[in-house]
Formats: sequence, C-alpha cells, structure tokens
Amino acid sequence: MSDDAPELRASDADRERVAEILRDALAEGRLDMEEFEERLDATYRARTYGDLAPITRDLPAGAVAVPKVDMVKKPELPDGSWADRIVGGGGEGASAWGVAVMSGFQRKGRWTAPKRFNCFAFWGGGEIDLREANFADREIEINCVAIMGGVQVIVPPGVEVVVRGIGIMGGFDHREEGVPGDPGAPRVIVTGFAFWGGVGVERKLTRTQRQELREERRREKLERKAERRELRASTRDQEYEAHRGMLEEHRDMWRHAHGERGNHRVRERDED
Repeated sequence: MSDDAPELRASDADRERVAEILRDALAEGRLDMEEFEERLDATYRARTYGDLAPITRDLPAGAVAVPKVDMVKKPELPDGSWADRIVGGGGEGASAWGVAVMSGFQRKGRWTAPKRFNCFAFWGGGEIDLREANFADREIEINCVAIMGGVQVIVPPGVEVVVRGIGIMGGFDHREEGVPGDPGAPRVIVTGFAFWGGVGVERKLTRTQRQELREERRREKLERKAERRELRASTRDQEYEAHRGMLEEHRDMWRHAHGERGNHRVRERDED
C-alpha cells in the first residue's frame, strides 16, 4: 500500500473483508466478544483505508490487513465537479445586493452569486446561502456592513473561505478559514465592517447531502444490527453444540462406570 493510500475512500467490499477477518479472529479465540463488537463497529464507521488499517493490524490477516488498490491520483483539473456551477465572466449574477433596515433579507436556493455582493444590515439581519448557488466567477467577494445587526453567510463543503472584515464592538466569524477547497471550487472572500453587530460564516451540507448522509447512516446501522444478530445466532449454535457434546461425554462416562460395576457383580456371582 503506498504512502497516500490511507487517504483513499474505502468501499463496502473493503469493510466486509475486514469484518470477515474479525469474525475469523473471534472464532479462533484471538478476540473476545467485547473487542470484536468494538472493532466491528469501527469497521462499519470507517471511511478510508487509513481508518481500516489499525483494526486488523495485530491480527494474522495475511500480507496486508486492507486490500491493496491501484492508486489513481485525484485529477487536479481547474474545473473538477464545480464546472457546471461556475458561470464565469464575472457578471452581476442574479442579485448583487441586499438591505435589511429593521427587517431582514435572504438570498438562498438556486441563484447566481455575483463577483461582488454588497449587503447592509441595520437593526436587522440577512442570510446569504451559497449551498445551491451558481457563481459568476471562481472568486467572489461578499461585502457586509452590519450595524447593530447581523449577516449570516452559509457556504457548502469544498469552498475555500477567506475572512477580511473589521469589527468594532462586533466581529467576523473566522472559524471556516484555513479549510482547503476542492480542486476547481470557488473562493469566497468575506469583507466589510461590523459595529455592535456580527457577520457569521458557517459551512453546511445541502438538503440532498443531509438526506444522503442520514440514509447512509441508516444503512450502516441496519448492517451492524444484522451482523450482531448473525453473530448472536452463531454463538448460540456453538454454545448449544458444546453443551450437547458435554452431555454426550457425561452419558458415555456414566455408561462406562455402570458397565464396569455390572461386570464386577457377574464375576462375584461366578466365584460364589
């Protein structure tokens, strides 16, 4: 496995291979039930080969614990998966400004964010949601002025964020800075001024992504339950077979003991 293989996403088949190794280790007595359940749970929660490798590192699973894969470098193309969302040309977009004076404004859903979006909030609030938006350019600027008000900027995963605003008795949220963007993803620069107000920046999944994540977690939960049911059934069968073996052994011992006593009595009668 090459050095960057741990960063590759693991497939369902990879997780099943590791789960099979754990089942063999349980059957051979290398793992107790508690260790098996912990490692099996970690297996189905694993996302990459790097997550899977430590699970079987101390088990005799062959040359490698996780199957080798042919490394395919992630394409460093300038557009990537964002090609259809970047309109290009640096146009004005669907909306270039928003104002909230003792009220509020929203820009969300399917819209085109311009190269520069200006917004103003005074005793009010605004929301700029870029999760489903298209982008007029690869780099856009959102300029926010918040006076005794607030503006919330929401970006999707994969977008790089840079915050350059100034706050006086207020502030700009810098928590999403420093997160690398996807290849070809747009860059969002948040600038402006906040006085007794604030500009927040947060990263959220889209509704479709949240549904997919919930569905994936539900499938994983069902898989873990099925594995546990199968393991419990297998364990019960093994215990039942072991119990039957012990009973047969006791019966043989009893028959042998009583048979010896019977032969001894016959010999005593013959001697008399």
